[in-house]
Amino acid sequence: MILSLGLHPSALDYSRHPGLDEETLKARIAVGEAALREDGFDFVTCQVSADPDEAEEQVRECLAGRPVEAAMIGGAVRMMPEHTLLFERLVNLLVQLVPGIVFCFNTSPETTVDALRRVTRGS
Repeated sequence: MILSLGLHPSALDYSRHPGLDEETLKARIAVGEAALREDGFDFVTCQVSADPDEAEEQVRECLAGRPVEAAMIGGAVRMMPEHTLLFERLVNLLVQLVPGIVFCFNTSPETTVDALRRVTRGS
């Protein structure tokens, strides 16, 4: 199973992203998830809070009883300086909870399937 981990759309500061709003981002995420299903990926989506403590608990809940082998961590968590601590804590948590986990990274919701193909299918 794949963990698709990202910042919840309600936690994003849209003032830094002209032309993007919460509904548009939700729709883009839905398109990305549809592409994962069409490509046959078994995945669980975990959209987390910007608060590192809350996010850790949310990830633990998403992983409960699920044999995850890879995690895709979205750009809103990785690329925004204000979320550096969140990114660090989530990576360390995943390494602790899932020894041997493989990570991949997208550049947008639409490229999630490409990122997962790279780490699971070598393409």
